[in-house]
Amino acid sequence: MDGVLLIDKPSGPTSHDVVARMRSVTGERSIGHTGTLDPMATGLLPLVMGKATRLSAYLTGGDKTYDATIRLGFFTETDDALGARLDSPAGELSLPDEAAVVTALEKFRGTFDQVPPSHSAKKVGGKKAYDMARMDTPLALEAVSVTLSALEFAGYEGDTVRLRITATAGFYVRALARDLGAALGCGAHLAALRRTRAGVFDVAEAIPMADAERLGRGVATYLLSPANALSDLSSVIVTPLGLKRALHGNPLNPGHLAGHVVPTAGSSGNRPVRVLDADGQLVALAQSRGGALHPAVVLG
Repeated sequence: MDGVLLIDKPSGPTSHDVVARMRSVTGERSIGHTGTLDPMATGLLPLVMGKATRLSAYLTGGDKTYDATIRLGFFTETDDALGARLDSPAGELSLPDEAAVVTALEKFRGTFDQVPPSHSAKKVGGKKAYDMARMDTPLALEAVSVTLSALEFAGYEGDTVRLRITATAGFYVRALARDLGAALGCGAHLAALRRTRAGVFDVAEAIPMADAERLGRGVATYLLSPANALSDLSSVIVTPLGLKRALHGNPLNPGHLAGHVVPTAGSSGNRPVRVLDADGQLVALAQSRGGALHPAVVLG
């Protein structure tokens, strides 16, 4: 079972739980995910299976799109609805009007520094932040540069703000909720979150977790091939001799390719190139260097 399986995760299980359950029902031991979703969150969780696990590093860096619901009025220990409420020293605070919310959101567009939640998988000195937070010894987490490339205000009703955002990998929507609450002076936390896109993948193409478990090994019919999972990368087709060389990790010259073309580093933006066999199956990912393609990951 080699490929990428798009799962629509329900609220409750961790990303690790989803991996463990799919290992159990499919019998495939080599399974991983390409970007953690918090237990409370729902939506798109791409799983890499079999030989496709070797491609994880190339599937994790894309932008992510989320539908987020933020509740105003108070902070929580975990910056989401699962954490205990933190009451304001000032007591009950009034909620801002819609204009104030829209104005406050403007500071979060583009690139800015964000401090990860204290209950997160971030490590300091080999220690995970959430482990230390549970022991009441929270770590001093440093701010990291993140980019919010799209921020759509989708509504404000009662005490909840609805947003649609697209952000770089490593962005914490929980931290955005926390920081919005601080900017508004009323406190806030993430009430609900659904991931709708991850890189080139869309949740509309995903299979619900319950259906995937019911199908067991039959879920193989839903797998995206390694070649299709990386469809945003340029590709070359190898000759029979080129195929042998690629499978052994040897450089590929123009004569080893059908069409005799080697993408230049400049034309591919230094991104890897898909090396395909005559049937269109992914053989390797290679880097263009010195007029040749050098396999970096071999799937054969």
